[in-house]
Amino acid sequence: MKKHIPNAITCANLFSGCIGIVFAFKGELEIAAYFVLLSGVFDFFDGMVARLLNVKSEIGKQLDSLADMVSFGFLPGVVMFQLLTVSDYQSTYLPYLGFIITVFSALRLAKFNIDERQTEDFIGLNTPMNTLFIVSLPFIAKDYPEIIGSSITLIAIIAITSYLLTSEIKIFSFKLSDTSWAKNKMKFIFLILSLILIGFLKFVAIPFILVLYISLSILHFKANREIKF
Repeated sequence: MKKHIPNAITCANLFSGCIGIVFAFKGELEIAAYFVLLSGVFDFFDGMVARLLNVKSEIGKQLDSLADMVSFGFLPGVVMFQLLTVSDYQSTYLPYLGFIITVFSALRLAKFNIDERQTEDFIGLNTPMNTLFIVSLPFIAKDYPEIIGSSITLIAIIAITSYLLTSEIKIFSFKLSDTSWAKNKMKFIFLILSLILIGFLKFVAIPFILVLYISLSILHFKANREIKF
C-alpha cells in the first residue's frame, strides 16, 4: 500500500494543475496561481515521501514528469497566452508565443530525466520556480500595468525564462543530505529571505525570489568548489 502513496501525491499535483488550467483559460489568473502553489506543495512532498518510505520507482519518476508538464509546463503557457492577449499590442497570433514556455518546459523536463548530473541538484532553472514567476505576473500587473501590459516585456520574459530552463546554470535543490549550516548556508539564507519577502510582498515577491535563487545558487556552488580545492 505504501508504494502508492507518493504516486497519489503526484496525481494530486496533476489534478491541481488541471484545475489551474481551467481557471487560466477563463482569465481568472490569480485563482490559477493558487492552484500552482498547491501543485508545488504536492510536487515537493511526493519525492520526500518516496525517499522516506524507500519506495522510489521508475513509474513514479515518469509520472512526476508528466504531472509537472501539466502543472509547470502547460499552465504557465496558458497564463502567458492570456497576458499577451490583453497586452498593448493586439494581434491574433502574438498570444501563441506564450506556449514557447510550454515547449521549453518540456525540453527542461526531458533533459532532467536523462541527465545523470541532476540527481542532487538542478542544471537549469526548475519548472516549478519558473511557473511561480510566470503566475506572479498578473499580481504585479495590478501595481505596474504599464510594465506587465507591455508585449515587449512579456516577450523578453519568454525569451529569458526559456533560456534559463535549458541553461547550464547549476541551481541547488532542497534535497538535504544533512541540516548543517556550513553545507547548506546559502539554502537557509534563501529560505529565510524568501519568507521575509513573501510576508511583505506576497506574490509580488516572486521575481525578487527568482533572482535571489539564481544568485545564491551561483555563490553556493562557487563556495563548494573553493572548499574542495
